[in-house]
Amino acid sequence: MLGNTYGLVRVSTNKQNEERQVVKMMEQGISKKNIIVEKESGKSKVRAKYHKLVKKLKAGDILYIENIDRLSRDYDGIISEWYRLASKNVIIKVLDIPILDTDQKSDSLIFRFIRNILLHILAFQAENEWIKIKERQAGGISVAKTDGKKLGRPKKMITRLERKTVKQYLSQEIDFDTALVILSIKKSAFYNLLKIIKNT
Repeated sequence: MLGNTYGLVRVSTNKQNEERQVVKMMEQGISKKNIIVEKESGKSKVRAKYHKLVKKLKAGDILYIENIDRLSRDYDGIISEWYRLASKNVIIKVLDIPILDTDQKSDSLIFRFIRNILLHILAFQAENEWIKIKERQAGGISVAKTDGKKLGRPKKMITRLERKTVKQYLSQEIDFDTALVILSIKKSAFYNLLKIIKNT
């Protein structure tokens, strides 16, 4: 008996857009409330949303993932999470590689053997690719440092209006709310601006 259907969407950072994966899940008929989006590295030990989902999943539920590296970014993690879900009798559907779906009509010994081999090969490829990405990033940072480039976000340029407004606020010519209106910024942004100008 089939249960609820869920979709797991994961991107590694807040800068990455999850919309493409969400659209793919919705195309499977999954309601948006059952699409779990986490913006966290697959190597993270926290992954609160993912672990909360796994805890909720029960036998007969269906979990869609785009590919197996949504479960984790390393070999052991992928294999461990795959069998953890399978042991709960959760049906796993892999959009990019449907042959891995655990609700195959054919469940012969040879077919299960082939699927297991493919799973382990793809888990190896996922970690290997992750290692290569990290090596390229480390190489790029090293080259940038050698070339004398400053890393990280460029420092924000303070405008004349910002300096003038902060000066008026500090001299009590205008109040806090007026300063926010003039600069069209939030409280936290204004406090940061105050700190930057005071330090310079």
